[in-house]
Amino acid sequence: MTTPAARFEPRKPGLLMPLGVRIGAISWMPKLLPQIVWTDKLLQRVTRGRLTILDIAGLPNMMLTTTGRKSGVKRSNPLLCVPDGDRILIAGSYFGGPKEPLWVKNLEANPEVTVRFRNETIDAVARQLVDVERAAAWPTMVGTWPNFARYEQRTHRQIKVFELRPTREQGAPGASPRHRAVPGSEETSQVS
Repeated sequence: MTTPAARFEPRKPGLLMPLGVRIGAISWMPKLLPQIVWTDKLLQRVTRGRLTILDIAGLPNMMLTTTGRKSGVKRSNPLLCVPDGDRILIAGSYFGGPKEPLWVKNLEANPEVTVRFRNETIDAVARQLVDVERAAAWPTMVGTWPNFARYEQRTHRQIKVFELRPTREQGAPGASPRHRAVPGSEETSQVS
């Protein structure tokens, strides 16, 4: 059996990435996160998912849809992400704020998620990276978004890191992931 080719290749940083890094390093950014997320979701709705604030900044990003751990309602959150071969890495950083984002608890309760990445929607399974695995992934995270290191210094908690891997069709090892067209964004929103 051959190993499938990597699906999530990183791209060159955009021209505005240095500006994005400077803005993302501002210590009071967590206070503006609800407005940023609202604006980003509006931009995505208007452009039918073709453009995000992070796209403008030249940063890799995705829309993560989790299932609410108490309500069972689908919750979608735009996130900076790190494409890493056959997986996508995400961090519950919340700009280094004292609390972790709400989506982290939903992900821990139900790791089956939907990911929209580069205009493709896939089902995926999340797994938290801990100890050695987290330590190995952290330089990759910081290489894509240097502020992750600053956020970790800013907060008393360890920032949780998750890998997302496409699910496989049952009964067919190595089968290609299930794909769906980009949804019309009917999900309920939640601030990260």
